Order: sequence, then structure tokens, then C-alpha cells
Amino acid sequence: MKKVLSVVLALSMALGLAGCSSKTASNSVSGTFEGTAKGMQGDVVVSMTVENGEIKSVELKECSETPSVASVAMERIPAEVVEYQTYEVDAVTGATLCSNAIMNAVKDAATNAGMDLDALKANAHHAEATEDETLDCDVVVVGAGGAGYSAAISAAQNGAKVIMIEKSSVAGGNTLMQGGAFNAVDKEATANRITSVAELNTLNGYLALSKDDEALHFDQFPEWADVLDELQSDIKAFLAENAGKKAGEDMPGFDSVALHMWHIYTGGLRQMLDGRWVASDINLARTLAESALDSYKWTVDDLGITGAYGADAELYTVLGAMWPRTHKFMTSTPLIDQLDKVAKEYGVELYTETAGKTLLTTDGKVSGIEAEKADGTKVTINATKGVVLACGGYGANAAMAKEYDNYWGDNLSDHTLTTNVGTNTGDGIVMAQEIGADTVGLDVVQLMPSSSPIKGTMTDGIWGDASQQIWIDGEGNRFVNEYAERDVLAKASLALDNGIFYIIYAGNETNENGMLTGATLDNALFGTSVQSMVDNGHVWYGSTLAELAEASKTSAGGATPAFTEEALRATIEKYNSYVAAQKDDDFGKEVLAGAIDIDAIEADPNRGFVISPRKASIHHTMGGVKINTSAEVLDKEGNAIPGLWAAGEVTGGIHAGNRLGGNAVADIFTFGKIAGENAAK
Repeated sequence: MKKVLSVVLALSMALGLAGCSSKTASNSVSGTFEGTAKGMQGDVVVSMTVENGEIKSVELKECSETPSVASVAMERIPAEVVEYQTYEVDAVTGATLCSNAIMNAVKDAATNAGMDLDALKANAHHAEATEDETLDCDVVVVGAGGAGYSAAISAAQNGAKVIMIEKSSVAGGNTLMQGGAFNAVDKEATANRITSVAELNTLNGYLALSKDDEALHFDQFPEWADVLDELQSDIKAFLAENAGKKAGEDMPGFDSVALHMWHIYTGGLRQMLDGRWVASDINLARTLAESALDSYKWTVDDLGITGAYGADAELYTVLGAMWPRTHKFMTSTPLIDQLDKVAKEYGVELYTETAGKTLLTTDGKVSGIEAEKADGTKVTINATKGVVLACGGYGANAAMAKEYDNYWGDNLSDHTLTTNVGTNTGDGIVMAQEIGADTVGLDVVQLMPSSSPIKGTMTDGIWGDASQQIWIDGEGNRFVNEYAERDVLAKASLALDNGIFYIIYAGNETNENGMLTGATLDNALFGTSVQSMVDNGHVWYGSTLAELAEASKTSAGGATPAFTEEALRATIEKYNSYVAAQKDDDFGKEVLAGAIDIDAIEADPNRGFVISPRKASIHHTMGGVKINTSAEVLDKEGNAIPGLWAAGEVTGGIHAGNRLGGNAVADIFTFGKIAGENAAK
């Protein structure tokens, strides 16, 4: 559904402000005129009212830009058009595309009105720097995303006066884009599950592993051999405790810290193009696996984030997570609004459109930061205890990702699309490097396989739990283990024509046979309904497979595969047989669910099937500044830099060559909390 925002200025205000403009464009034009321009999410349409050549109001009639990112631009740009009588003002930081779309729509409206465009352009307004400012605090946090807020709140809870700065015009960063997945070993919640046959087979496979297996690379990473011992001991104890119980019937679920660590290790163990192998820092991995549940509880109990753990938790497996330990988490604006509310209650001061530029040091200790406002005003922030870097990675800087790349090769370019907000350009990493910080893992980024083929975002598509997903190529055939790690999925998909693949979605509801009962047009992901996605040409929907095949003859997401009903039916039926047998003979999918009840769906006119076209885009940067388990930033000799901590995507070492789905949110809140606590000491 398109978002509509009206910004209508009172006539008296407009008359007062008009006196500040250098001139009006035409004294003869009056009326209301519309203009249209392309935005990130679709057309932006403005309605502009003009009286005797003077712009009196600008109303956004249609604007589908993401409000959580573009809200400031949606308010400020129309107001400044009226104030300065021009279509050319400063774009809002972090919302450049939306800002430019509104300005271009105003220009189009002025053209339709017959106004003098040269006169309007002559009134172009660009803010100028004001007098330098100085601020004082105990701890300054750079970046107002999930890691930044958790660090700021944690520091404030421990008695520190905290200032938080954010480069963008709105708080949230990449946390605004996360899918609400938080991995944490939760033994009480896990015990309420039933171990499937496929899961038991996976556990038995772990028991069969040998330390002598060269594929485990213990010769290079010997410290991880102890984790395998720990895991095998955990599994043996679990099986002994549940002797006589059957998988799929009465055997409870299993999880452990060692299993989570093992998934972090194997999920991130990767060989670079130069032949070098990389693996997660075992100490950081253990800190994450051991502390994630406490971090989650903190967000729920202390910060008021909607979620559930223990007996009330409903665990699932987000794409690329490797095991059902994912907890539901708040997303988008509601999450950031709640974090901001709590931060304000603890006295945290937030300054948006304020970008960190240079870390300040005094006698070898980081003592603050030089920052700059969007208008160029210099801001010096002195911090008696130090600085926490939480300003994200470089996922919006494709050129930087390509420069360092030692993993993707030709699959990555300077122009690869991204899921990231535009402000994630690696600023924090550069600032830390300038004062001697060490880095790790800059040579690999994670590609999100299930992104929009047109925009690179995770929006404009729909899918379910990784265990339920069916991925097909342009011929309608499965081509990969959908439960695999994200880089495996991305590589497999990029090998297809144009790198585009397709996800079959049949809802999340199951019948008495445990089969999916179909999607409805009201089903939604990231707040966008299936109906809206169909209307905007992002997905195909059909109440029968025949209707779905027919729909796929028209373009969606830039693709026109033209599936046949026979191919879709054969693929689904074959997948259903694998779910029934709990064995995937084609790709060895470890956890199998999501059999689709074709007959029931086709018999119900209110339910149907969805296919989402998808393509890989830059999602997460694996590398960044090197930290220890106290979130202290380390120099090239391995020593902690006094007064400097870091958390979130600005750091490296935790995820190695590939990050597990659901570990990012766990990472930012776990290490954000740790960084804040230690910075406040």
C-alpha cells in the first residue's frame, strides 16, 4: 500500500516565508499542478499549489519510499521548496533518492504549470556551516542502529552520560532493515520442540566426525577441535537421556552452546581466492553463543522489545541459520522507536545528521571525536571515558567491497546492489585505522541471496522458514539445498541465467497432516502484502498451479520465466515426498519441512501459491576492526586501544567467511551491551 504524506503549509506562513526568497518564478501562474518522478520504491507524485507565481504548498500525493528511512525528507523537502521557492535544496542525509525524487517531481509540476524553471533554479538553497560547537560527555557512541542503541543504553544504565551521533537524518541504520531474527541457544524453548528425523540424522552425522578429517581444517585452527569434543559429548548425553524416544514423535529438541559454536565455525570456515582459509575467532564465537540468550532477555525484559524466550518462545530457522534456534524480534521503525524511548529515559542525547570524521586522542587514549553536521558545521565531542564505534560496515560501498574482495571474484562489482542503508560506507573502520587499529576479514562480504532483482533490497518478495522453502530455477527445478549457508545459496543462484532464481511460497499455516495450506493475498513480509506485490509487479500469484504458471508469463522483478504447470507440480510433489521420507535425495537438505497440500489449496478459491523472483546482493560485511571479548578495539600488536570500543558490523572476526542468518541481531545486541558496560567503567 502506498504511503501518503501531506505537507501543507498555512497561507500566512507561506506569505511570510516568501519574502525571504530572492524572486518568484512567474507572476501570472495560479492553480494546482501535479508532477511525477521515479523514486526507489515507485513513482513519487506531488501536488503543488501556486498563486500568482508563488508556490504556496506542496503535497505528496503518492510516495512509496520507506518511511523509516525517508520520513525527514518527506517532511523537509516540500517545506523547503515553499520556503525558498525552488526545486533545488539540499538532499536529506540517508534519504538522497527520496529527496531527489521529490525535487524532480516538484520540477515536473512546475513544468506542467508553465513556470520559469530558470527562475526557480536561481533560488536554489544550500545550507551553510554555522559556528563550531563543542559537547562534553562520558561516552560518545558513533552510530544509532541496534549496536549503537544497545551500547548507549547499556553505558547509561551503568551511570555514564552518553551522547550518540548518527550520520543519517533518522536513527536505525541497517537495523531498520533486519528481518526480526535473533539466534540464541534457549534450552527450555528447544525442549518444547520435537526433534525431526532429519535433525537426528544431522546430529548422528556430527557424532561420526573425526578430528582427523582434513575438511575440518583443525591443522590450521586446532582450538576448534575442543569444540567438536564438547559438541559430541553434548549429543551423547542428550541421546542417553532420551533413550527409547523416537525422532518425529516424542524426542524433545536439542541445542547447546557447542552446537551454536560449531555452526558459527563451519558456517564461516571458507577458503579465499588466494587459497587461504579463514575461521571465526573462537573466543568471540563463544562469547556470542554463551551470551546471546541473556542479551535477548535484556532486550525483552529491560528494553521492552516484543519477544519471547523459554517456554513461551516459538523457535524457527531463518534463512542460512543452520538450526532452529531463531527467536522472533521486533523490526523496523517500532524497534527503533522503542530503543529511542528507552535511551531517552536514561538521558542519552541523540544528534542526527552528524557524521563522525576523526577520533581524538589524549596521551594515547581515545578522548572523543570530531564530527560534522550535514551543513558543514564542525562539532567536537569530548568523552572522558571514551568512544564506542557502532556505525556499521561498508555494505553500501560496493567499490570498497570490490577493492578488498578475495572471495567472490567476478560475482562482485563496483555496482553490485545492496540491502544496506546508504550511509554504511565504512567510515568507522577508516577512522579506527587512522589511529592504528587492526582489522580482520575485510576481504569478504556476505551476499543476501533472497533480494529484489531490481533494487537489491530484501523487500518486494515473500518466503517462509528456511526448512520450508523451495527454490527453483527458470525451468521450475530445484537447484540447491535451501537450508544451506547464505554464501552457498548465493553462489548457486548466481550460476543461473541472469543470477535470478525463484522461491515458491504457500503460506505458513499447516493442516492436520502438517502440510502448508496456501498463501492469501493478505499475507505480508516487511509490511507489504502479497496483493500489493502482485499489483506492483514483484511476485506472481495463482489460486491454482495453472493460474500461477500463466501469471509467470508476465514480468515480475524483471523476469519472465513462463513456468509450466507440469514442471511446478512435479517439483512440489517430489519435494513433498522428501519431506514425508525426511530425506532429500537430490541436495541433502538437513531439516525438511514445508510440504505443500496442492489439492487443498486448489480447492480453496481464497488461497493460492506465490512465486518470488530473487537475486543476490551485498548484505553484510564480514570484516572490520579487530576486537576482544570485552569489545575493546585492538591495535596491530594485539593490544587494546585505551578508550575505544566497537560493536556490530564495524567489527570483524566473529563470522569469518560467512555469517549465519539470525546471528547479526544477536551480535549487535550482545556486543553492543558489552561495549557499553565496559565503556562506562
